[in-house]
Amino acid sequence: MHKAICLIIIMLCTCALYAQSPKTENDSTAVKNDSLSKREFIKQLGNGFFPTKFLDLDMRYLVKFNQYEGLRTGLGGVTNDAFSETYRINSYVVYGFKDHRFKYKIGGGFRVNEATQTWVNLSYTDDLQETGSSNFLTDKRFFSFFEPRLLNIDLFHKHITKAVSVEHKFSNKLLSELEFATSKIEPTYSYIFNVDGTLYETFDITSAKISLQWNPFNTEEVNDKGLSIEKEGYPKFTLQLSQSFKNNITGDFNFFKTDFRTVHRFIFNEDTFTEATLTTGLSTGKTPLTHLYHAYPNNITKETILQRFSVAGINSFETMYFNEFFSDRFATLQLKHFVKPFRITERYRPQLVLISRLAIGNMHDIERHENIEFGTLSKGYSEAGFEINRLLFGFGLSFAYRYGGYHLPNLEDNIAVKFTFNVSL
Repeated sequence: MHKAICLIIIMLCTCALYAQSPKTENDSTAVKNDSLSKREFIKQLGNGFFPTKFLDLDMRYLVKFNQYEGLRTGLGGVTNDAFSETYRINSYVVYGFKDHRFKYKIGGGFRVNEATQTWVNLSYTDDLQETGSSNFLTDKRFFSFFEPRLLNIDLFHKHITKAVSVEHKFSNKLLSELEFATSKIEPTYSYIFNVDGTLYETFDITSAKISLQWNPFNTEEVNDKGLSIEKEGYPKFTLQLSQSFKNNITGDFNFFKTDFRTVHRFIFNEDTFTEATLTTGLSTGKTPLTHLYHAYPNNITKETILQRFSVAGINSFETMYFNEFFSDRFATLQLKHFVKPFRITERYRPQLVLISRLAIGNMHDIERHENIEFGTLSKGYSEAGFEINRLLFGFGLSFAYRYGGYHLPNLEDNIAVKFTFNVSL
């Protein structure tokens, strides 16, 4: 493991050092692209990368925090076209100061077809993953500058995953990725998965996944400088199908999962719109808790509102407590209505956002999951609230109230008041 970590660090540092080599006066490529460098730099930052000559540093790995690792910091990146247009290296190494453990990924790929941006990728990952999280493969091509929900997560499982994947772009509107992977799973908490009398504290998963990201209404526009810029259109659709295989070597269970998400905006004018996000998930077969679903909770289990004061997520249930619910089938609907910003001054324009969130779910064979207590969403979960964003330096305030079938007896326990943070490049 230490050899692998040293290899990643040496590779990333070497690329970064080469990136600092000065440009000569004869570097015609640099001169030609100088007028576009600032725009490309901002674009790369918006995609989550700090570009250098041969290596784009991935800002997701610089600084993070969660309840299990505490401060998590490290270095990661992917080589760019200046390094090679056909091959790439994509790796990272991080360290958790609370669990005193290194995590890392060694990965790379090669391009098969330039026109369709078809890449074959190989990776070896030793890291943590949040239990109950369901990630779309195609989402890693999109970046969130700040992921506030990560601050409060405490339920993780370790995984050592070997994977091979194929990325393919059918068109500018349809992206796909196919992955085959084997994983060794070890929960960091007390958990037993009871399958027909056989008790699993750790287990192996062999799986195949296919993910499709379809943006049928995206368009390309040419600006006044003659540059083509992609403009987002709605609705957007994401579908992912997963199959886990039981075998005698690297797979303990058979189960099937299907995940779907669609995002739509109802635009009333330039400043006022309503955004609707529908997410569904279904798992059949013998699925351990690690690979089931939560419903994006973001509330710490503490007594008072002030003790629970943290940062609101982007698409999370602010009054739902972590590890309170798990499901093998669920659906959520989140509605956000963005009111026209208040024009206090030319630059200071706070914005009010009205929010309503709904979730429903259930679980078969709940007794299989031992040493952990949780509920289901069979009665339907609901919360409503508002945000006032960009009050100061991108920060704002959020208020949410839990009502309906899972309203709690103590009024204070149904209320969540938090910071918001919004920044765009």
